[in-house]
Amino acid sequence: MKRSSWEEAFAMIGKQLQALDDPNEAIFYTSGRSSNEAAFLYGLFIRAFGTNNMPDCSNMCHESSGIALGETLGIGKGSVTLEDFGDAEAVMVIGQNPGTNHPRMLSALEKCKSHGGKVIAINPLEEAGLIRFKNPQEIKGIMGGTELTDIHLQVKINQDVALLKLIMKRLAEREERESGVFDWEFINQKTNGVEALLADLKRQDEARLLAQCGISEVKINETVELLAQRKRIIICWAMGLTQHKNGVENIKECVNLLLLKGSLGIKGGGTCPVRGHSNVQGDRTVGIMHHVSPKLNASLERVFGFTPPDQEGLDTVHAIQAMHEGRAKVFIALGGNFLSAASDTAYTGEALQRCDLTVSISTKLNRTHLITGKTALILPTLGRTEKDHKAGKDRFVTVENSMGRVHQSHGRLAPASDQLMSEPEIVARMAQAYFGENAKIPWQQLGTDYDLVRQKISEVFDGFDNYTKRSQQAGFDLPNHTRVWDESKLPGGKAQFTVCGLPQHDLAADEFLLMTIRSHDQFNTTIYGMDDRYRGIYNERRVVLINAKDAEMMGLEKFDKVDLVSRYGGIERKAENFLIIPYNIPRGNLAAYFPETNVLIPHDQYADKSHTPISKSVRVRIDVKR
Repeated sequence: MKRSSWEEAFAMIGKQLQALDDPNEAIFYTSGRSSNEAAFLYGLFIRAFGTNNMPDCSNMCHESSGIALGETLGIGKGSVTLEDFGDAEAVMVIGQNPGTNHPRMLSALEKCKSHGGKVIAINPLEEAGLIRFKNPQEIKGIMGGTELTDIHLQVKINQDVALLKLIMKRLAEREERESGVFDWEFINQKTNGVEALLADLKRQDEARLLAQCGISEVKINETVELLAQRKRIIICWAMGLTQHKNGVENIKECVNLLLLKGSLGIKGGGTCPVRGHSNVQGDRTVGIMHHVSPKLNASLERVFGFTPPDQEGLDTVHAIQAMHEGRAKVFIALGGNFLSAASDTAYTGEALQRCDLTVSISTKLNRTHLITGKTALILPTLGRTEKDHKAGKDRFVTVENSMGRVHQSHGRLAPASDQLMSEPEIVARMAQAYFGENAKIPWQQLGTDYDLVRQKISEVFDGFDNYTKRSQQAGFDLPNHTRVWDESKLPGGKAQFTVCGLPQHDLAADEFLLMTIRSHDQFNTTIYGMDDRYRGIYNERRVVLINAKDAEMMGLEKFDKVDLVSRYGGIERKAENFLIIPYNIPRGNLAAYFPETNVLIPHDQYADKSHTPISKSVRVRIDVKR
């Protein structure tokens, strides 16, 4: 390892990119930590370079949401705002643990409860943060907290479709008896496909659905009673729905329920995919995607005067495969800890090591910096908490939250070093190093003048008019046709019902279904401590949560040491030395932390259409260490 100057680093990147036989031999990854300004410049550079190889962290988390919502509602974003939670009569939280992963959302749920709303939690684990919320900013939070969850449905891993089908089947039967359960005016005027959906529900065997989801008859009836009487319903979800083979259909089944109830395009109702990174949605909005958008390409050509590539690029799993097979030779990451975030850790590491050059634009060191290509660069950049001061002026960037609101992000801390460069500057300098004197785009000016970047964003994308001024204070909401129900933007002019299949896992007698989870002392791949106090686990991460009866059946006791083994396509993968923790989890199911268990997830096992890794439903067996 040696220290290089910025000039040497940019020259090396430019030279390596110029030496490629084809622009598609380069991979450009983006983390959701990047700002709108940096991501826009990055996507502009990549397309001007000549490729759409733009895998991003969305591919590994909410790609399933984007595709499902796009196909049913015409926009790959949620429809609600934070204000909607105060108007909601019911909020369903599915496959998500706000207490650990999205703590700010607990305040929104508390607001719902204070206005008389009900909360239904659907999760294989009974998460403490969802059961009772203690808001430290209020007296009642100190004195005892708020009972958040009215109904907890402890569904078996990846049986959410079976559960939702059963709920909708019961609602449909009730509609036939007394009417008023479904919003037929909304359905008839604004949707397509309800007949096929109801016919499918009628064919479903209730006993099979009940056994498959693992919920008691009493709980199902209680849930149906609650939903039958309410229209303003919000459904929130996260990785517990998206990271499965049927991840896209999981989301579509949620949309089905909302459409039956007429819960879209109204205050207090709608879709809410809850994202983790602070700007994962914003990056996609300003052009970070491997898909081809003819509208975006036309706008870029109009504003910048070049013709963007029209060949679909590589998503994350296929980018890893291309690197592993030698078809991609340069990997550049704008943020993130790629090795720890991706599935199949050993395979991903080998893929990175086969590259001629790997580049990490990073705020701090992480594991990806240790597993590199033949030549590797770490480009240290300002974090968003650090002041961005240039030429006597404080600069700010912008981000978009999960609700589609764009707002400013100001750093307040002194930079770790006066040698750090901002992300927009780094991207612009890379572009300038590649294009040199032939550059038709003023890269260096864009890299230093964020107002100019925002002006260009407003020229390329709808909804960003007067961008810099409107981003002040609370910011502004981007257009969302599902929120205001603009039927001209819906697929075929109407929202689409979907007939979804039931998931099949075909477990062997000695196999379990494993879902990966985070601990409380963890944010994405960053681990701050060894405790998970909400689940009563301290000073250890290599643990596997198992139903006490399953542990007893295997002759296992608390803290026994085991290996977890997955087998797909004849290849065996092993995560060694995990401690048994008997826990309140459905029989046949296991849970363990990532990234430690990412080694078990095959790179070629992913969701249909979205290609999101199956991190929440991995077939494994337990090997006991004697």
